[in-house]
Amino acid sequence: MRLDKFLKVSRLIKRRTLAKEVADQGRVTINGKVAKASSDVKVGDELSIRFGQKVVTASVDGIKDSAKKEDAASMFTIIKEERLEKVDSQFIDDED
Repeated sequence: MRLDKFLKVSRLIKRRTLAKEVADQGRVTINGKVAKASSDVKVGDELSIRFGQKVVTASVDGIKDSAKKEDAASMFTIIKEERLEKVDSQFIDDED
């Protein structure tokens, strides 16, 4: 499944156009590699998504073409959420 569609169906991002923009800006990685909106997502992949000053890492548990709101959460598991700190126009992990 395409990355932008997965993000929308799983409700990690509410709209597909927004998911496409976020991916095309280089703010999404799949298994540590920067991904485009058209990148393929498979079960077992690890996604990292940067939302402003927060990075959410999730593992893909299932793929569905469409999902009801209550079923969407079963498509992924949040592994961690990190807050980034801004220093001299650069973002760094606050764990460092």
